[in-house]
Parts: sequence; structure tokens; C-alpha cells
Amino acid sequence: MIELPESMVVSKQIRQCLVGKKIEKVILNASPHKFAFFSMDADRYPMLLEGKTVRNSGSFGGQIEVEIDDMQLYFSDGASPRYFAPNETLPLKHQMMIRFDDQSAITVTIAMYGMMYLYPKGENKNPYTIIAKEKPSPLNDAFTFDYFNELIASCPPTMSIKGMLATEQRIPGLGNGCLQDILFHAKLHPKRKHETLNETHFRQLYDAIKETLQNMVDRGGRATEKDLFGKEGGYVPTLYAKTVGTSCPACSATILKEPYLGGSITFCPRCQK
Repeated sequence: MIELPESMVVSKQIRQCLVGKKIEKVILNASPHKFAFFSMDADRYPMLLEGKTVRNSGSFGGQIEVEIDDMQLYFSDGASPRYFAPNETLPLKHQMMIRFDDQSAITVTIAMYGMMYLYPKGENKNPYTIIAKEKPSPLNDAFTFDYFNELIASCPPTMSIKGMLATEQRIPGLGNGCLQDILFHAKLHPKRKHETLNETHFRQLYDAIKETLQNMVDRGGRATEKDLFGKEGGYVPTLYAKTVGTSCPACSATILKEPYLGGSITFCPRCQK
């Protein structure tokens, strides 16, 4: 699923690879998917995009925004765009295909569920996008320690760290995938309650958020996700499905996984008490 590191990496690749290209053909739902979500009738996308040129791309939280003349196209959650050079064979199954006038193309496929929203420029009123644009990114200077303290102070005393950081869009783009390593580096258990934390813990969390996310971006995203060219990211998580049951690199305890808050948590029981 697209989280902040992947949205930053892929949006940069789109700027480098697609800006200036004119769209020749758009096909939606070649392989219908019940959890592929669009912002309008799918048959309107070709009419609104064909003949127009890619101008820019940016990221907001876990969303990728592509400016196409007077339109803005958004990819989020499990919507994964892939680039294909003019001589490459396109996959038969996809939920969106955009072919350019040089015969290169991108396809978008859905993992679990994903959004491919299209709006006239400046008319995206989706609350998730609005929040993501309004709040400072953890990798921006505006995401200060004071701002983070205020953000955490607004949470109920009995809320867990996972609940504080990965729900209600408090930090857009920070989801369960990135959270596991952040908490490992902060040496805090995902179930630990807000009321048990002091300023030292807040500083550990703040530093771990900024440093871990920056490391993920610098390495081209997480190894569990793929970039615009179908290449896995270079950041190999310490805590994820493949490390469950293995030894913690810091203390040699067995890494555990448990269901929690409608998802799961992965943690070291010794490092993260």
C-alpha cells in the first residue's frame, strides 16, 4: 500500500519520466475490480484526459497527484502505477492504462483496494486530500517537535501509540507499514498508552518518525513495495511479515506478531516493552 515514502519516490519519478508527454489513449477497467474506486463515471476519464499533457507531479501524505493540463489525477492506497517504455509489452490485466504519444505507457493495478480519482484542477474536495495538504509532512521543517507535542497532546490518555500515530489522519501518509520500524527505533511498544509516556518518550518518537521515514525515502521506498518501474525499494524493514519468528537484530529475542486495532502489530518483546 502506498504510504509517505512511496508517494514521494513515485511522484518524483513521474516528474522525471512523464512530464511533457501527451496522452493518446486512456482505458479504464480492462479488468474490473470491485474495490477500484473512481471519482466519476469511468467512461469520462478518456474524454477528460486524452490529448492533454502531463505538467507536474507531487505527493501529499500517501497520495500521488499528477497535474495533466487542467486536470489532476490522484493515486492512493493500493493503486500502483507502473511505467512501460515504448518497446515493452503491457500487462493484460489492469484497472487503468494511459498511453502517451511516444507509445510509452503507465498501467495501474489494484492491490486489495485503491483510488484513482480525477478532478478539474483545484476542485478536489476529498477530505483525505485536503487534510494531507493542510498538515505538514514529517519530512518538512514545519513538522517541529512543538507541533508534534501538540498533536499527541490532543489524543485521549488511554489511546495507544499505534492509535495516536496511524489513525484519523493525524500524520497523513504514516500507516501501519511504516509504523512498525518507527516504533522499533523509538523502543516503544505499539500498545503502550499515551498516559504512560513522558517528554523523553515523545522525543524518541519524534526523532524516530523523521529519521526512519527519511531513510525509507533515501533508499527509494520500502522493499515491500515497488516504484514506478516495478523495482522494489531499497529499505528492508526490520519488522514485517518475513521477519516474524526471526531473531531481533538488536537483542536476539524472537520477533512477534499480534492482531491489534483491526490490523496487526509486529514488535520485539524485549526492545519494545
